[in-house]
Order: sequence, then C-alpha cells, then structure tokens
Amino acid sequence: MSAALAPRRPWLGRHVVLGVTGGIAAYKSVQVARDLTRLGATVDVVMTRGAQKFVAPLSFEGVTGRAALTELFSSQGAALHIRLGRDADVVCVAPATADFLARAAQGRADDLLCTTLLATRAPVVVCPAMNDRMFAHPQVQANLAHIRDRLGYRVAGPAEGLLAVGEGEGPGRMVEPWQIVEHVGRALGADDPTWADRTVLVTAGPTREALDPVRYVGNRSSGRMGFALAQAAWRRGARVTLVTGPSSLDLPEGVDVIPVESAREMHDAVANVLPAADVSFFAAAVADFRPAEAFQQKVKRGDTGPTLSVELVANPDIASETRPLRKAGSVTVGFALETQDLLANAARKLEAKGFDLLVANDATDEGAGFDVATNRVTVLGPGGQVEALPLQSKEEVAEAILDRVARRLGGGR
Repeated sequence: MSAALAPRRPWLGRHVVLGVTGGIAAYKSVQVARDLTRLGATVDVVMTRGAQKFVAPLSFEGVTGRAALTELFSSQGAALHIRLGRDADVVCVAPATADFLARAAQGRADDLLCTTLLATRAPVVVCPAMNDRMFAHPQVQANLAHIRDRLGYRVAGPAEGLLAVGEGEGPGRMVEPWQIVEHVGRALGADDPTWADRTVLVTAGPTREALDPVRYVGNRSSGRMGFALAQAAWRRGARVTLVTGPSSLDLPEGVDVIPVESAREMHDAVANVLPAADVSFFAAAVADFRPAEAFQQKVKRGDTGPTLSVELVANPDIASETRPLRKAGSVTVGFALETQDLLANAARKLEAKGFDLLVANDATDEGAGFDVATNRVTVLGPGGQVEALPLQSKEEVAEAILDRVARRLGGGR
C-alpha cells in the first residue's frame, strides 16, 4: 500500500466497524484504524474487555477522531449494537482471538462486539491471531470453518512468522495492517458484480537480461503501476494473476504471483495464463533487447581492456506474439512509456498490437514515469478516442483504468 494514504475508493465515505479483541496483536489495530480513517472511512472501534488490557481506548480515539466503544449498555444507548450493525458497510475483527472465534461460532451475545455481529448484515472480515499450537487445535479449526462456511465470514490469515516473545514462530501471526485494509477494501467492493468471477492477468515490473552472473541489462521500472492494477482488480472481486519482474514492493494481497527475471520467462508465463483471462493488462516494462550470449563468469575489466562490446538481440514481443492466445471477448489493455510524440507513438502501438485500450504516459513529464508514486496518463481507445487524466497517485490511476475496462465489460461506473 502507498505510504501517502489519501481518501479514495472503495473506503471513501464508507462506515467500518473495527472489532478489537484481547491479543498482543491489538497494538497493530491502531494502525489499521488510522489507515482506514486516512483513506476516508468512518471508523467505529469496538473493544472487548481483553483488548483494553493491551491497548487503551484513547489510542483509537486519537487516530479516528471517534471514541472507542467498550460497553454493551452505555450512555450511547441500549440499542448501540443495532445501530452499529445497521450502519456498518463492513465489520472487521482484528485481532480475532481463539475465545472470540468460539463465541462468534456459537452466536453468543455477551458483549458489544458479538451482539453487533448478530445485528449486522454487512460483510464480516475476521483476522485470527494466536499461538500456533492454539491455532492448530481441532476446535479452533472447527470454529473457523463454521464462521467461514456457515456464516459467510471472510477469514484473512493468519500469517506465518514470529509470534509473541518466547513462542517461536509459525502459523498464527495476524496479517499486517496494510493487508487487513486491503481485505476490508475487497469486502467493500463486493457490491460490484462486474468483476465477480472474472480472471485478470497483469504483467508488471522490469525484466533483467543477464550479461554475466552479476550484471544485467534492464530498466528503472519499480512495478508500482502494475502492482496497483493487480491489487485494485482483486479488491473489486476478480481472480488476479500477476506476472512480475524483480521488484522491491510488497506483493499485492490475495493475488497469485508468478515471479520472472527475463523477457523470455515472462513470455512463457503469460502464454500459460492468457487463454483463461477475461482482462489482461500488459503493464510490464519489458527489455526490448538482451545480450546475444551471457558470459558464464563475471566479466573482469582486466580481461576486456578499456572497452567491452556486447551484441544485443531482440527479445520476444510478448503482447504481439501471445495475441492469438487471447480469450474471445476479453479486454486487453496495453501501456506505452514514451519520451517524444506521445500520442502518435501510442496510437501506432494500440493498432499494431490489437489492444482494446492503451494507457500512455511521457517519461519526461514531472511526477510521471518510473520511480514515483504518481502518474499522468492518456487513455487511447478505438476510433481515435483520447482521454487525458490528471496527475494522481498510481492507485487512483489504476481505479480510473479499471472503470474504463468495466464499461467494456458491461458494467462499472
């Protein structure tokens, strides 16, 4: 997730009830509440008695601007749980302890959080967090299966990793705050049927073409635009496969990732996935050329002298060569990064590669291109359609592109 959070879909204007139970991971929930609020959601935090042993209610008020709710019967009114359940667009419980899972599975109504769950018809996201031995207990697994399969709750995690001090590591760690925010976003996007059961392919990042075991020919692409597209499509309910070259970014949550190095590896991965894709985004910055022959050992300056000549040969044109594999009726979106004659070059690429839409941007434009969090793009369509979008975050650009694809799929905004 972008470090510079700002109000945007699907969180903007939505009401999130964040339930916090009594586990050590409760400290992470403060960050969850903060991020959801920064993204434009109204966040009501409901804390169990156990949660208050780990985090003070005032911490949540400080990041949401709203008092944390702790009592079933309070000055907020005896029917507080009814109001919370009715007004919520999504309920998220993070962390969800073993005790909470048992009470939720039984339909208990012994505190504000559990009664709110009984009163709501909004989607519910549950983020388990406990010791790995507790998580493996058959009753905990049965409770998880019940809330997932019988009640329809969405279960996020747990992750594997370090547990509380002295407990080692294993499955049971709560997923990270940014991942929880994404799961909340997917629950909020569930009301858009356009993307449900759609299969989406995204290529992203650079490719690296080996010169020797140490050096490579590549480019400065971070993969941020493609990653944003993959994450946004998953939030809208699609099944997403991301074929990506090397990137230092966190991998998108919920997305099937196929890592590759070279253009030829990316070509083969795309060829395997493309026939099933309803929508494909060719956002990777694929190296056009590679060394004709890679040296088996590191090239030493002392062995080559003051110059080194390397013969380059063309890489596969992935979009063109896999074109016959595209699914009938699917939508294909290309990307073009140019340094001159943006529209003319983009229009030629749109036609030559048979894209339905092409997203073009100028690498020399301030705030756009590689290694930045923003982008200014122009979307080209059939029949000479040209639409220039303003400078905005790459996450917002991804949403705008998906909107335009959704119209071609027969839905969306």
